[in-house]
Amino acid sequence: MEQKRLLKVRRRQKARKPEFRRWCWNKKLRLRNKSWRRPRGLFNKLRRRYGGKWSGRIPVNVGFGSPKAVRGLHPSGYEEVLVYNPADLDKIDKERQAVRIASCVGMKKRLAIEDKAKELGIKVLNPSG
Repeated sequence: MEQKRLLKVRRRQKARKPEFRRWCWNKKLRLRNKSWRRPRGLFNKLRRRYGGKWSGRIPVNVGFGSPKAVRGLHPSGYEEVLVYNPADLDKIDKERQAVRIASCVGMKKRLAIEDKAKELGIKVLNPSG
């Protein structure tokens, strides 16, 4: 019950959180889809938090994290486990964990994994059908 409440809190927090973009992401194409890096330049306006069109932007800060108990969990509340073959399913705890089939797995093995997961009652996060 507590986990469900914290997942709801995390969803609300993430909706209000700004989209942290890399410095100069709009000027350089190679930075367009890159993750956040802290600005370290001596005269960088974003690091110093003042001035220009960057004054409205805020860098990544401590207060934006999600609750510790649900950090890293799938929105359904399960812990994600990457699976490459049907034998990997034997190590899964079906109460806490859900399976994500790796993208490099072919259709034949994918169907075998899905069948075995159905037998064992394990949730598959990316089923083929």
